[in-house]
Amino acid sequence: MKRLRKKIKPRRESADREASRWQEDFADYLRSECHLAANTVEAYSRDLARFYEWLGSRRLQQLSVGELAGYPAWLTELSLAPKSVTRHIASLKVFFRYLQLEGALTDNQAELLSSPKLWQRVPQVLSEKQVDLLLAAPRRGDPCWQRDRAILELLYATGCRVSELCNLRSRDLHLKERYCICHGKGEKQRIVPLGTRAIAAVGSYLENERPQLATRRGQVSEQLILSPRGQGLRRERVWELIKKYATRVGIPHEISPHSLRHSFATHLLAGGADLRQVQEMLGHASIATTQIYTHVDHTRLKKVHETFHPRA
Repeated sequence: MKRLRKKIKPRRESADREASRWQEDFADYLRSECHLAANTVEAYSRDLARFYEWLGSRRLQQLSVGELAGYPAWLTELSLAPKSVTRHIASLKVFFRYLQLEGALTDNQAELLSSPKLWQRVPQVLSEKQVDLLLAAPRRGDPCWQRDRAILELLYATGCRVSELCNLRSRDLHLKERYCICHGKGEKQRIVPLGTRAIAAVGSYLENERPQLATRRGQVSEQLILSPRGQGLRRERVWELIKKYATRVGIPHEISPHSLRHSFATHLLAGGADLRQVQEMLGHASIATTQIYTHVDHTRLKKVHETFHPRA
């Protein structure tokens, strides 16, 4: 007599395991299909981990809109700034859209979440005198002083982000043609002109210091800016160097690599550059992002008004 085999129902995947799987798959999707930068993928992953911390043992597919509305409130209770809460919500909306594409969700409840209103902050900008002091701060006798001067000159000359600076390769520089190629967000490339001082500083570093740094490691790195060990310099180290030199010349401690990017854009506009040209050099996808710099320098607006208004 044949024994009847009892059918065993497959065990339901645990909430923790499901969360881990979706987070990994989502990160792969952002990298391979959306072509987002590594730092952006990390930020989305951190935001998603915090969402699953809030979610706990509940099933994502069973969340109501009312329950999901408690997530921004929970983030606010953690004393996150409104800008951080807004970013978390934006990350969640992208994640829910991904789940829809994968067929894991039929409705995107996250689209109904509203973000807190943000005040538009005017970026911190250095004066031209402060920029001159900062760029001259690395002196002979400082470790890798020519490299550090090249870093500062490049940040101000190109307006590039610190991650873009660290990812610059030697072949991205075209000193004779007076430009370099910056690799921005989403693997987008842009050409940015180089000034005489930046060319001189980078040329001095390439001739004198970089060859010595490159020989300290068996395999020569493609990256332009090297650490004392011959490896690509970390962006955190660039922050530390700027703080160090800013303190030396008496510039406020709040300065960061982005301060030089803000100064680059503001000084170009103050000198009469077209907003579209500045947008292109900064690598902004939308001109609305660049427009914040028009609020910084009021002297130029006054000069334009005096020159062109009939009753100025």
